[in-house]
Amino acid sequence: MMKKVFTLLCAAAISVSGMAQQSPKKLTTEDYEQAAKFLGFNTYSLVDKANVSPNWLDNGSFWYEISVDGERQYVLVDPKKKSKETSTSLEELLGEKPEGGQRRSWTEVASPDGSKTVYIKDWNLWMRDNETGEETQLTKDGEKNYGYATDNAGWKHSDKPIVLWSPDSKKIATFKQDQRHVSDMYLVETKVGEPKLQEWKYPIPQDSAIIKIERVIIDTEDNEITKLNIPADARRGTLCDDIACDGTFGDNEWGPDSETLAFASVSRDHKKVTLRVANAETGEVRDIFTEETETQFESGQGSINWHYLPESDEIIWYSERDDWGHLYLYDLESGKLKNQITKGDFVVTSLTKVDEDKKMLYFYAQGKEDGRDPYFRHFYSIKFNGRGLKLLTPENGMHSVSPSPDNKYFVDNYSQPDVPNVAVLRDIKGRKIMDLEKADISHLEAIGWQAPKPIKVKSADKKWDLYGLMFTPTDLDESKKYPVVNYIYPGPQGGGVGGRYFSPSRSDHQALAELGFIVVVIDGSCNPGRSKSFHDACYGNMGDNTLEDQISGIKQLAEKYSYMDLDKVGIWGHSGGGFATADAMFSYPEFYKVGISESGNHDNRNYEDDWGERYIGLIEETENGKTNYELQANQYNAANLQGDLLIAHGNLDDNVPPYNSYLVIDALIKANKDFDLIIFPNARHGYGMDSYYMTRRRWDYFVENLMGAEHPKNFKIEMPRRR
Repeated sequence: MMKKVFTLLCAAAISVSGMAQQSPKKLTTEDYEQAAKFLGFNTYSLVDKANVSPNWLDNGSFWYEISVDGERQYVLVDPKKKSKETSTSLEELLGEKPEGGQRRSWTEVASPDGSKTVYIKDWNLWMRDNETGEETQLTKDGEKNYGYATDNAGWKHSDKPIVLWSPDSKKIATFKQDQRHVSDMYLVETKVGEPKLQEWKYPIPQDSAIIKIERVIIDTEDNEITKLNIPADARRGTLCDDIACDGTFGDNEWGPDSETLAFASVSRDHKKVTLRVANAETGEVRDIFTEETETQFESGQGSINWHYLPESDEIIWYSERDDWGHLYLYDLESGKLKNQITKGDFVVTSLTKVDEDKKMLYFYAQGKEDGRDPYFRHFYSIKFNGRGLKLLTPENGMHSVSPSPDNKYFVDNYSQPDVPNVAVLRDIKGRKIMDLEKADISHLEAIGWQAPKPIKVKSADKKWDLYGLMFTPTDLDESKKYPVVNYIYPGPQGGGVGGRYFSPSRSDHQALAELGFIVVVIDGSCNPGRSKSFHDACYGNMGDNTLEDQISGIKQLAEKYSYMDLDKVGIWGHSGGGFATADAMFSYPEFYKVGISESGNHDNRNYEDDWGERYIGLIEETENGKTNYELQANQYNAANLQGDLLIAHGNLDDNVPPYNSYLVIDALIKANKDFDLIIFPNARHGYGMDSYYMTRRRWDYFVENLMGAEHPKNFKIEMPRRR
């Protein structure tokens, strides 16, 4: 009997011991504090001499500011003498107090000579004489939703006038925007008492009429308006999903004599672009040429790359007609092609300088240098006739240049995601004049920081090489298994990695990895910066979301890195990444177990027309009676959810309205699916002051549901106080 009791007691002890071994791992406040050390507000200040941003002076020298051990230093460089002088006082360094420049309201635009400023009031354009303060009403027939120079519609909320001043500061190219017949958007501000309604025009793909612009030229000297002699144009641009991609009236360029204006007219679906030239006095318009594409036309990456050269009767044009983004030279008079300027299996991203006298172009390009990450950007020069292509920044990495006003020199900053920045001074032929600074990350490394690991995998169809970054815990134990978090931004206007420059923090990727995850970011096919066929791989189907590329890439990485646990894979993303995350959870539930979908545009019928129509095309009915947009919407697949899904949205999101998430929420409820939800009252697209709360909740969600561990309660991410 005693033997039997002893046996039972031993069995009970073993059972208790087994239960103890299976109890969930507990992450502590200290673990979260360790993770927070790697957030940007803690890491950026730990990099000394991070970057050189030159301020060029009239005498050809320049100065810049750097930080060393938390102290500001100012450096004066004389390119001719190849000399550097450093001081803690900028005034002492320059021998005089530097001019601060006149600050103006962000809702005003000054003329090139600074004598005049224009602004919008009551849907009309007004001008102020900056010397006398006298105000003049330039237009008088503007009315609500049919006003001048406005970009206040869709995802843009701005009262800044969209204008282009002529070089002589006498004329303005702008437009009268007709948005009366498009859909309205409504958001409600939460407050005590009666809620406050926000209402504005927000065009969507279902609208039969889109926003149109009636192009005009305003003579500010005579206060006369000349309407261009063409029908109203679609409110479309060649670079992005807005008429003012960089905040100015892009796709317009004055002749140097201020007598003619070149501009590009773009069709609603972005498939047809016509280059035109207008007479500023008469309003007569002449079509130069038209380019059409089966998918969507774009004029570059980061900048509009066509250039008007009336003095030589030429046009520099940008096209992807040979599958790569290149520059072409056209005859302005005949509209005929003279020659292709750049060619080869690489992409010109940004034309930065045109030297008309020397017939030289200076531009950024990606993918030309063999054996390098094709997203690394280099700086080149070439002649108008396509000869003499020269690499001006030979070092491997992501380059950013700042040319001098006289085009004799440029400052070159270059780095890689895992290699800190180096800044040098070069002459315009690319010869290095002198070293400037090399970033010092010793303070960063002192906290245990480590660089992300660059990765390369094959696309799901084995056609493309894909590139990305992987983040691991600083105390990585390769004998263990770690859950994997896939951060995703599927584009198609830009991927999840972002610029390939050095950065001490990229989102909260390293911070999340520090909690015990492997964080993987892969730029899948359908993203820009490569060939057109790469970018167009999922044209018409944004619901592709690069997910098969992501899954294939993670599996390839797991074959190489045995510490990746593919039984525990999560995914998160914001905006387009929120759309992709929900899609991943609904379409690939056997792979993705946990997802966090933030501010997703889950149904592009609920998002501004210009976005979807650029990358999907116009809305149309398919053979099964559903529209092409409906087939890509997330709510119709919500019943497939198997894992844990957290949805987050700001209820005042004026970019991606919260109704996108509400559609998915409603479908999940009707499918009787469990899910989690965070609504940020009165928050816009990026959550503002609530963003760090979202970051902490994201950590909690992956720790609890993907890692299966306990997290500290109510941990607060706090930014350090500035001195």
